[in-house]
Amino acid sequence: MNLIAFNWRDPRHPEAGGAELHLFEILRRAVRDGDRAVWLAELYPGAAPEDRIEGIEVHRAGTWYNAHLALGALYRRRFRRERFDLVVEDINKVPFFAPLYATAPVLAVVPHLFGTTAFEEASAPIATLVRAHESLIPIVYRKSRFLAISESTRDDLRHRGIAGERIGVVHCGLDHTAYRVDATVAKSEAPTIAFVGRLRRYKGVDWVMRALPRVLAQQPNTKLLVVGDGPFAPELKLMAARLGVAHAVAFLGFLPMAEKVRRMQEAWVVVQPSPKEGWGLTVVEAGACGTAVVAADSPGLRDSVKRDETGLLVPFDDTAAMADALLRVLGDRELRERLARNGLAWAAQHQWPDCAARSLEFLLDGAARD
Repeated sequence: MNLIAFNWRDPRHPEAGGAELHLFEILRRAVRDGDRAVWLAELYPGAAPEDRIEGIEVHRAGTWYNAHLALGALYRRRFRRERFDLVVEDINKVPFFAPLYATAPVLAVVPHLFGTTAFEEASAPIATLVRAHESLIPIVYRKSRFLAISESTRDDLRHRGIAGERIGVVHCGLDHTAYRVDATVAKSEAPTIAFVGRLRRYKGVDWVMRALPRVLAQQPNTKLLVVGDGPFAPELKLMAARLGVAHAVAFLGFLPMAEKVRRMQEAWVVVQPSPKEGWGLTVVEAGACGTAVVAADSPGLRDSVKRDETGLLVPFDDTAAMADALLRVLGDRELRERLARNGLAWAAQHQWPDCAARSLEFLLDGAARD
């Protein structure tokens, strides 16, 4: 197979996240099996225009705001005359609309689409532009197949007019060598809540901050660890001070993998308050670390969290309900341990080799049909 992929970021991008990890795990195994994989991504500061990552050829062009145009131009200029069996487009942010110019069949990998959540992060003009681009997906990709990472994303695609028979669902895997229970790491002495992720407005960390005064009123020794960085960090720090909870919040920034995992292992509960996720990899990682979860009852998270088995799900932006759920878990050791045990068993079912194999099978089937 000769594959070429479009993604806004590549695995070495400083802000690479779950979408990039998902595509990387698929393509690196394709290369290992003898296929060729080319990855087109934005050119970020300090990066080389060309790179190679575990056999994947990486070509970079454009910036964070125009890569959807620059990478299409790069493809037409450099790769259009090459024979590819399949174009894999990761639709995450503004689509590249590869079917308009690609000479090979296009398969769309969809972590999730923003919809109205775009207005949580971006200005009204930009959010409107994102929604307008997303509205064109059923038209531009009318002959394409779609690989979704959750049932919620599949349902969203169907709601937008994509036929169900053109959509496959394969859940994400997990790096069990990194995310695991470590008998030498004990739970923290004080009740500890951990958030792990990028600090962007749409991730919902402000909701947890608003719930924290209610938590501290009953559990005054509680600590909230915020692991990650992003443009919303300054506003969150101001909010913590304004709410009078700054003493209970530690903004740890970006941490190396081993330190991040240790913080998840030590926490009493990991919170994931996003209004929309493609899957919610963090909550499964928490389960693999032996830690209970409280999450928003939102698309993606209601797929990756088994309700009342691996974690508690809370109606999004209900501050009282979030505080109550956190207090329930922090105050009930038996509940915490039951959720952690179930989370560990659930996480064990998610393996990157299985995800990659099933995803590649879907890719190959798509190439054969087209």
